[in-house]
Amino acid sequence: MSVVVEATELVVVANRLPVSRGTGGASRRPHGWETSPGGLVGALAPVLSARAGAWVGWPGFLGPVPEPFDHEGMRLHPVALSRSEYELFYEGFSNATLWPLYHDAIRPPEFHQEWWDAYVVVNERYAERAARVAAPNALVWVHDYQLQLVPAMLRSLRPDLRIGFFLHIPYPPPELFMQLPWRHEILDGLLGADVVGFQHPVAAQNFARLAQRVVGVSGSTRTLHHEGRNIDVRAFPISIDVEEVNRIAESPSTAAQASTVRRQLGSPRVMLLGVDRLDYTKGIDLRLLAFQHLLRDRRLDPRECVMVQIAVPSREEVPSYVEQRELIERLVGEINGEFSQMGHPVVHYLHRSLPFDEVVALYQAADVMLVTPLRDGMNLVAKEFVASRVDNGGVLVLSEFAGAARELSSALLVNPHDSEGLETAIESAVSLDPAIARRAMRSMRRKVQRHDVHTWAAEFLAALMPST
Repeated sequence: MSVVVEATELVVVANRLPVSRGTGGASRRPHGWETSPGGLVGALAPVLSARAGAWVGWPGFLGPVPEPFDHEGMRLHPVALSRSEYELFYEGFSNATLWPLYHDAIRPPEFHQEWWDAYVVVNERYAERAARVAAPNALVWVHDYQLQLVPAMLRSLRPDLRIGFFLHIPYPPPELFMQLPWRHEILDGLLGADVVGFQHPVAAQNFARLAQRVVGVSGSTRTLHHEGRNIDVRAFPISIDVEEVNRIAESPSTAAQASTVRRQLGSPRVMLLGVDRLDYTKGIDLRLLAFQHLLRDRRLDPRECVMVQIAVPSREEVPSYVEQRELIERLVGEINGEFSQMGHPVVHYLHRSLPFDEVVALYQAADVMLVTPLRDGMNLVAKEFVASRVDNGGVLVLSEFAGAARELSSALLVNPHDSEGLETAIESAVSLDPAIARRAMRSMRRKVQRHDVHTWAAEFLAALMPST
C-alpha cells in the first residue's frame, strides 16, 4: 500500500476508541464525546495527547461511524462493526473463546469456525485503517486480545512501520493455548510485531516457547528470529497515572467525601471494599462467601464491619456474565438477610460505574481493600488503591494470581481458590497492627510512584524505536 491518507507518527490501535457518546442524544457528529473510563484509556490517552497521536478503534455503537475527529489532543479514527460482527467477533471469539482460554479456562472456551472467520475479517479492517493513518516509518502500537492478527496483517500492508503489540490480559500456559484450533494463525499474527509485550515475564516466556514449538521460530525467550527480523519479547507491567490519582487523593474535598462515606455506613469500626468489573474472573463471589463464613463463625462482628462492593456492569448480554451477576446479587441478599440490622445492611452493593473521584474517596475511606481475582493480567485497582492512600493507611489483600502481586509483594497475598486461606487473610487484614500496615503501604506506594503509566509507555516506546 503506497497511499497514506494521514501522516501520524504514533498510532494506537485498540478494540475501542477512548471515548463514548455523551448525553447529548443519538447524534454521531464529533461534538458531545466523553472520555471513557478504564485502565487502557487512562494509560494511553495522556501519551497520545502529549504526542498528537492517533487512535484507531470502534466507537461503541453499531452501523455507520463518523469521519475522523479530534478529541483532547488525539485524532480518533472510528472503525465500524455490524451487529453480526459484534456478536461473532466480540461476544463470540474475543470474549467466549479467547477471554476464558487466556484466564486459565475458568469458564470453558467455545470454538466455532464462524466466530473465527469474523475475527479475521474485523482484524483486517483495523489493519487496513491503521495502514492508511500511519506516516512512513511510523510507530504503531496494537493492543490486546481482540486484535492479535493485526500486527502481521499490518506488516504485509506497510512493511516500513515499526509495530508493537501489548497484551493486557494473561497469556495462557502452553497446555491451554494448544487447545485453540487457530493457534498457528494467532501466533503468526503476533509475530508480525517488532516488540511483543506482556504484563508478566512468565507470559512472555509462554509466548516465546509456543512460537518456537508451533511456528518453528528460532532464538531465545527474549529475542525471536522470524522471517529475517528480530522480535523483542518481554514484560512491560502496566501502571497508572500516579500524578492524577495524587491530585484527587490530596484534595480536601476527597477527604471530606471519604468521611461522609464512613458516616453514611454508620461509622463502622472496619470497612471492607471491593471495586471490580462484574466479571467471573474477579472472584467477587468467593470474596462474598469468605465474608459470609467469617460472620457466621463470629470471626467478624456484623455490628462493627461492613463491606462495600462496587460491581461495574460488563458484557451484560453474555450469558456467563448474566449468571455471575445473579449469583453475586443472590449472595448479597443472603448475607444481608442473615446479618443486617434494620437500616444498616452489612453489605452495600452498587451495580454501576462511579466517577473516579468518588472511587478515590472510597479507597481512602476503606480499612481493607479486597482485590482477589482468580486470574488477572495486572489489576490497576490495586495500584489505584495504593496511590490513593496518601495517609499510608489501609491494608491490601491481593490475589497472587494478579499481575500486580509481583510488584505489590508487601500486600497480604492470597490464593482466592483457597477458601480458608482467603478467610484467614481477610481476618488478618482486619486485625493487622497499624504500624506494620503503614510500613507495608509505604513500601508499595514507593514502587507505584517509581513506575507510573508514563514510565510504562516510555519503556515500551523506547523498545519500539528503531535502533540507530
